[in-house]
Amino acid sequence: MEDFGLFIMGAGPGDPELITMKAFNVLKRAEVILYDNLSNEKLLEIAPKDCIMVYVGKKPYARCTPQDEINDLIVKYALAYNVVVRLKGGDPFIFGRGFEELLFAEKYGIKSHYIPGISSMQGAGFVDVPLTHRGISESVWAITGTKKDGSLSKDLKCAMSSSATVVIYMGMKKLAEISTVYKQAGLGATPVAIIQHASLPKQKQVTCEIKDLQETAIRAGLAHPAIIVIGDVVRAREIVSAQNYYKQAVAV
Repeated sequence: MEDFGLFIMGAGPGDPELITMKAFNVLKRAEVILYDNLSNEKLLEIAPKDCIMVYVGKKPYARCTPQDEINDLIVKYALAYNVVVRLKGGDPFIFGRGFEELLFAEKYGIKSHYIPGISSMQGAGFVDVPLTHRGISESVWAITGTKKDGSLSKDLKCAMSSSATVVIYMGMKKLAEISTVYKQAGLGATPVAIIQHASLPKQKQVTCEIKDLQETAIRAGLAHPAIIVIGDVVRAREIVSAQNYYKQAVAV
């Protein structure tokens, strides 16, 4: 295991027990932790009592710590301490700007390391939605719902033309637009799930046809943070049960 430097670490989707053993061992000897809004604060309890804790959270569409300020804090502490952890929700290299922070630190000669985390999209499994399943979906397309300029990624139209499972991060402000794109393509009946606070006791989820996406989310009171999973995998249990029933009927 690397002894010192900056550790860009994934905190997972929420449940603190879902971090890796490598992450756990680094947290046990952390001298500074710069942690996000989406990283479970129970993880901070693993660190030594004298560890410096610095909150650098970013709440969607709300006040947040600017990325430039976060970068400066990373360099400030990494140059002064031996074990500095940048703790980020999910996986830091999947829409988490972790690689951006790693490269920034390296410009200052700071030894940097990446420790993966379970991505929030894998939280779909907690509501019986596999991202892939043989005969239903053979690939996954992960898309940001909000680009730097605030627009919805154009990749969505490419993804929806395939049989892939589509997972949209940071898309809760784009529900109406996402729904419209599918309806205009004649795909309004496509199954979709929204999962909020995946893996936590306060987890909430809904499923519906994508034409009803915004209305369903509003009725259920769903908001950030949440992921949107689109495709037949949302109905995987139902589809598999129907297939098994058909096989049994034919066998008889």
